[in-house]
Amino acid sequence: MRVLIPSPLRSYTASAATVDGLGATLGELSVDLDRRYPGMRFRIIDEQGQLRPHIRFFVNGVQTRSLASPLAEADEVMIVCALSGG
Repeated sequence: MRVLIPSPLRSYTASAATVDGLGATLGELSVDLDRRYPGMRFRIIDEQGQLRPHIRFFVNGVQTRSLASPLAEADEVMIVCALSGG
């Protein structure tokens, strides 16, 4: 599947904005991305195995917060990092 990578995570993908990924669920995709791009999973999933509060996943344009969300090979997954500051 095609995975769109936000700017804050592109240091893991050698600046690639789009990468290929594998997995039947978002959780499996995160493991695959971490295998290919070590350290990425920790930036999107916390120590309790939950999505970090500032991370959003969109599958084919629909937001999901569940790592158990099913994925298909033809899906497009977009990772979005919320901006913060003061």
